[in-house]
Amino acid sequence: MIIRGHHTFRMRLASSPLMLGLMVATVLSVTVSSRAVAGELSPAQVYAAAAPATVFIIAASGNGGSSGTGSIVDRAGLVLTNAHVIMDKQAKVPYEAVFVFLKPARVSGRDKENLANRFKATVVAYQEALDLALLKINEAPPSLPVLPMGDSSGITIGSRVLAIGHPERGGLWSLTTGVISAEWKDYGGVPGWDVFQTETSLNRGNSGGPLVDEHGNQIGVNSFIQRRSEDGLAITSINFAIKSSVAREWLARQGVSVAYAKRDLAESRTGGDTATIGPATAPTATSTVKEGPRPDGKAPKAQPAKVLENQPEAQPETGPGLPPLRPFSLDQLVKGLALVQKDLESQMEDMEAEIQKRR
Repeated sequence: MIIRGHHTFRMRLASSPLMLGLMVATVLSVTVSSRAVAGELSPAQVYAAAAPATVFIIAASGNGGSSGTGSIVDRAGLVLTNAHVIMDKQAKVPYEAVFVFLKPARVSGRDKENLANRFKATVVAYQEALDLALLKINEAPPSLPVLPMGDSSGITIGSRVLAIGHPERGGLWSLTTGVISAEWKDYGGVPGWDVFQTETSLNRGNSGGPLVDEHGNQIGVNSFIQRRSEDGLAITSINFAIKSSVAREWLARQGVSVAYAKRDLAESRTGGDTATIGPATAPTATSTVKEGPRPDGKAPKAQPAKVLENQPEAQPETGPGLPPLRPFSLDQLVKGLALVQKDLESQMEDMEAEIQKRR
């Protein structure tokens, strides 16, 4: 019956060009849809793989403090973020102390648990013109998760993207989603400062965090937002991220060359080949390097000390899941850092205890 039915089916197709066309279209549609599903991950899967390599940053000195987000680009503890996250605007130098917090296994909404994995960090380099900075986690734990860097040239208007960060009055390691709305070259007249515009929700606290594509690769560094026009009219959903191509080129000038991810997370889940990461050594962070503004887009590049083939280490199936919707006050956290500091480590302890009392 099966063979006969198949034979009858073919005869009917041959006798009906219209039906043949419809069937071919259906087959093509199913094939395209299957490929799309196979190459894309759900927001929960992307979050599970990318969030562990996303960090919370607090920078402070006697003049006050700042907070933001960053992404780990090297197992040795190199963190990419925005320059304005670690800069003291009044003193016009980086804050005296920088702390990096690693993500807990699951974000609970309890400050003591969420901020338990705290490490001091050193500012290796920064450039205010491009709003980029490189940190080095002091005494970093072994086998840090690394966020793979994707090629931003493959991202187009309408591409789906996700942001992970610590928005003001929101939860730590929050996830937001959206699409690329536009792209800009030499934004603000700054040579080489190419950015994406996205509708993905960003707020203060998201600065320096990753903008991730649907394959789990970082294609941007969230940098700034527009919320009010010159005449006072409210603006919504206008957010900007520095393209990964800009960040990658800037990192190379600091002596760290990060290779674009060869495989997306969907392929790695199916057992595809994974690239290896180079030796876990980092540039010597003995002093802060301030790189001046680039005169043009053809600035000479320093020879990288190493090449990092940074591939995802967390498996989407075993990730920690989405964070609960419990508000976290960054203002209160940074407020404690504005106190005159004799012992910064002790101050952090006192600050966290004070937060617990006020909440």
